[in-house]
Amino acid sequence: MGHQLDDSDTSGAFQHNDQSGQANAPGEVLFSIGGGLVGGLLGAAFVVTVTTMIKELLALITRQGNWVMVAAPLAGIALAVLILQLVAHGQAAQSVIVDSEISRRFSDWLRFPASAVRADLTADVVRNAGSEENFPWRLAPIRAAAIISTVGLGAPMGTESPAAHMGVACGAAIELGGGRWRRLARHGAVGGGAAGVAALMGLPLVGMAFMLELGRRNRAPISLPRVLAAACGAVVGWGFNVILNLSLIRLIVPAIAPSDLKQALATAALVGAVSGVLCSVTGAAIYGARSWSAGPVAKILTGGAVLFGCVMVIRALASPAAAIGPGAGAVSWAEGASASTWTLIAVAGLRAVATTAAVTAGGCGGLFVPFLSIGDLCGRALAPSLGATSDLAAAAGSAGAIAGGYRLPLTAIAMVITLGGPASARLTCVASVAFAAAAGVAAAYALDQLKARRLESRALA
Repeated sequence: MGHQLDDSDTSGAFQHNDQSGQANAPGEVLFSIGGGLVGGLLGAAFVVTVTTMIKELLALITRQGNWVMVAAPLAGIALAVLILQLVAHGQAAQSVIVDSEISRRFSDWLRFPASAVRADLTADVVRNAGSEENFPWRLAPIRAAAIISTVGLGAPMGTESPAAHMGVACGAAIELGGGRWRRLARHGAVGGGAAGVAALMGLPLVGMAFMLELGRRNRAPISLPRVLAAACGAVVGWGFNVILNLSLIRLIVPAIAPSDLKQALATAALVGAVSGVLCSVTGAAIYGARSWSAGPVAKILTGGAVLFGCVMVIRALASPAAAIGPGAGAVSWAEGASASTWTLIAVAGLRAVATTAAVTAGGCGGLFVPFLSIGDLCGRALAPSLGATSDLAAAAGSAGAIAGGYRLPLTAIAMVITLGGPASARLTCVASVAFAAAAGVAAAYALDQLKARRLESRALA
């Protein structure tokens, strides 16, 4: 039976072992720094190793013939499902338990909406936030193998959520030492998760913000020890990225500022709203796909058929490389192609459906990076009508996708601030985050209420 990710766990209903009375004591501060550094070293090393393997395997697949690129993602997901279902009695397989009742109160829903964060590997990170020493780290090697199979063979899923998951697992494994090591494990897990994300992206502030913002989804306090542990881990992960000269994720940096305030606001509003809504709807669909109670065979056949169809259509509209992987191939195609607005929008939408299908089939990976590419494509599609440069619109779309779809606006802002570019371009992207977050919340809430009404109608019938 799969590891159950009960929605009630992520609502903050259970008590955290926060040690709040000792949170800022000198001893606890030292433990947080030590744990962050040790967890950061372990987490960054493991994440860099696994992600490099994924990158090399994906590069090998993209050098093959077209039909190999079409078949490899399906084979990778099938292998991942076998790994997750057969090893350790299926405990590493993920599922979610759907809420039996949908609240009509917006404030209740906003605390932790049915979104992508609860449907990928970050669900365990959220569920154990504030008590990371209880993280199911023994399942991490099994999931790492499934991630390599899924993403490395070209399924449209990403590596950032797995980076956080594997980093937290490495830090939490410190508890094996018992005694003080168990006390160190919580800080080590926070530092390990931040290190994994920072090593992957090369942005320490993003690694730190990602872990702290996810923790707040389970009401884990932003206390001094947690901040120090995340900061230490993020710096260690960034150090790995710099020393090893890694380039694991390609991020678009806006080089040219908007021409005036009107263009900046128009770009932020339109690109933010479109990318936010599309990724928010995709997140809700992915959550529904992960909640589907069908058996593994039915899921593979259904998700695999939809994924195959999406890959074939994207291959015809764009290129074979644009159809597979987390999204770098699609972005590279969009940069070099003179595609129309509607073609770019179509590819973005098909990528969203393909990622949903990969989750339906049982793929193991993340959604953060696929959302980045979907937002990028939306921005490029809208750039001509706005008179904005494609890199500015793409950066605004990527940031908006994370804010609207993955519901991490602070992480999106941290990414925008640290990426670089003219100040006015960064401010445009920050404004895009605000528009995307608002549009994404509105879209997902509307979908949730439609679902509630449908369930009420069925109950009355």
